[in-house]
Amino acid sequence: MIVIMLCAGKGSRLKSKTSNLPKCMVKVKKKTIIDWSDDFRKKFNKTIIVCGYKKEILINKFKNNQKIDFSINKIYYKTNMVHSLFSVNRSKIKNQDLVVCYSDIIFNPNIYKKFYKNNFTFLPVNINWFKIWKKRMPLEKIKDDAEDLKIKGKKIISIGGKIGKIMPKFQFMGLIKIMNKDFFKLKKFYKNLDKNIDFTSFLNQAIKKKIIDIRYIKSRTEWYEIDSLKDLKYTESVRFKW
Repeated sequence: MIVIMLCAGKGSRLKSKTSNLPKCMVKVKKKTIIDWSDDFRKKFNKTIIVCGYKKEILINKFKNNQKIDFSINKIYYKTNMVHSLFSVNRSKIKNQDLVVCYSDIIFNPNIYKKFYKNNFTFLPVNINWFKIWKKRMPLEKIKDDAEDLKIKGKKIISIGGKIGKIMPKFQFMGLIKIMNKDFFKLKKFYKNLDKNIDFTSFLNQAIKKKIIDIRYIKSRTEWYEIDSLKDLKYTESVRFKW
């Protein structure tokens, strides 16, 4: 399996913190966000870092790491993470299954076990998400920021969009396992879509159009998203339990 880190964006909501750095290079507890994923990434064969904004910083940081390769999203400034994902050349992936990872999350690395245990395309979904999020932001902000997620049996039938009156039981964590054959089905599907589509909207369309099936795996793992200066301050204050 290969990890693909989606690191092309600037992260403008972190304001001056990303004036001269990619978002994943912002420090949390004296350690960059991307370095917090190091123990997780080491469990896999290789990591491909998709760069864009300030790409030279990431390339220089990891250039001597034999387990890390790079892909460049040349139009990162007018596209989204979906385009970053599909900018990775087939020759870098070959017949490997993929673990796609957002670059603004910090999580317990032991979740890697779920990716080896389950041989199908799936999202780990956090069942403790509301407990975490209510410490990040007030309830009204949660209703704006959280995304809806609906399941039926073992499959996800809807993801993304505003939540309704009832809080969803689960929340997408910014991690997804994509089986090799499903990756190329999704890449073909993406060719005819808006190149600025966001990640969960893309997954939702793929589900609705029956391009692939996406299952879910429940997780209680610690998981923090650094999307704003307030998130950064909160995550700095937390004592990680791993």
